[in-house]
Amino acid sequence: MNRYIIKFSKEGVICYISHLDTLRLFKRAFKREGICLSYSKGFNPHPKMGFAQPLPLGYSSVSEYLEFETDIPYQPQELAKALRRQLPEGIRIFSCEKGDDSKKSLAARTTAAEYIIAIPAGESTPRKSAADLCEDFLKQKEIRVPKRQKKSKEMKDINIRDKIRSMNIVSVGENLLVTALLDSGSDSNLSPELLITALVRFWGLPDERSDISVMRTKLSFL
Repeated sequence: MNRYIIKFSKEGVICYISHLDTLRLFKRAFKREGICLSYSKGFNPHPKMGFAQPLPLGYSSVSEYLEFETDIPYQPQELAKALRRQLPEGIRIFSCEKGDDSKKSLAARTTAAEYIIAIPAGESTPRKSAADLCEDFLKQKEIRVPKRQKKSKEMKDINIRDKIRSMNIVSVGENLLVTALLDSGSDSNLSPELLITALVRFWGLPDERSDISVMRTKLSFL
């Protein structure tokens, strides 16, 4: 088995293309370079490739991972070089490494993700230090936010406190920069959107989601 893992960034306007379109972008890059991807068997074969975790539309990231398999062996550095020739501005290949023989995919091994959330507070900036804001928020026994249920489509309040592994806040001008390590993966997962909802509500800030930016900075694996 020839398994490889690419680490890359997704920044600038390219963050506004969807998860599926990003996957198609890589597929075309592999095809143009003549890289022989392995395909699944069955009626509708598809390349054996996938991201460690989907990146929501509009999020930027400096820590994305693409895992894929090939029919023939390649030198990892040659694969990285080939993709750099084909990928557009905004997607930067950091490295390509040979994957191990683990039967679990990166998606199945993902446990946590770190994000930097920039929240413009403006004149509504809370009159407390960033450290106190963080402490006050985290010392809540429960942090409840509404979440739409997949099956019923109904909104239901859920407690997200135990899914926040760590959090830090610094104040930069009129912005609050929140660095948060959150559960991520199939066993337990917390969307930054729910954390943003909780933070804005707790601090009494204007709910202007379009003004808030999110960057994923790290993924943690088993």
